[in-house]
Amino acid sequence: MKKGPFFWVTISCGVMIMAFILLPLIQMVLSPSMEKLYTTIKDKDVLKSIWLSIYASGLAAIISFVIGTPFAYFLARKDFWGKNFVESIIDIPIVIPHPVVGIAILSVTGKDYWIGQILHEVGIRIMGSTIGIVTVLVFVGMPFYINTAREGFKSISPRLENVSRSLGASMISTFFRITFPLAWRSIIVGMIMCCARAISEFGAVVIVAYHPMVAPVLIYERFETLGLSYSQPVAVWLILVCLVLFLILRIISTPQKRGA
Repeated sequence: MKKGPFFWVTISCGVMIMAFILLPLIQMVLSPSMEKLYTTIKDKDVLKSIWLSIYASGLAAIISFVIGTPFAYFLARKDFWGKNFVESIIDIPIVIPHPVVGIAILSVTGKDYWIGQILHEVGIRIMGSTIGIVTVLVFVGMPFYINTAREGFKSISPRLENVSRSLGASMISTFFRITFPLAWRSIIVGMIMCCARAISEFGAVVIVAYHPMVAPVLIYERFETLGLSYSQPVAVWLILVCLVLFLILRIISTPQKRGA
């Protein structure tokens, strides 16, 4: 079949988009020398910030899995008045400016608010703490997990659950023996999406906890104080971490070919 003008328009747009995404990243990755990258990764502050980013974002993904999975299943199976409104609330962290997220979290965890007073009495500190960082990352990452898990549950026929229930299995038993094993791929993808989103967060984290420093905050500080050449190597290592996460995401989300 002859390729018309529209085909070449789509190809041209694709090339422009790929170039727009890749050129700045390739230039940044190639700018630091191998010696500079090696020296950077040996820096204790860099290692500490990267591991804190991985730890906090991983913990945010686990928390999202624990409290988000039941709710995602509920949204996938139940229709109720105001469902669109509830799903819109879940998506709010995606669309609001992220510094606003940090300010909002501090507003309810400060000593002037009853939640903050309770946290203060039990010795939990949000501002300037790892707990505060994890709280922020759960806030910005959970929508990605819930939305992905919900779509995974939707793809499973309710008839399978009904058959299990008709044979005498409880709802909990049906979920863990039927639904969860069938939706595991979407659940893992959701956790990785949540983790990847969380590991890149800057705007909300820098307001809640400038210290201890996660990797994006360290990159910003080095750029402001030392310049581009000192922030680039840290950014390269963080990009590599994110690439690994998305490589895992692609491998998991791609169905395996049978009989290959």
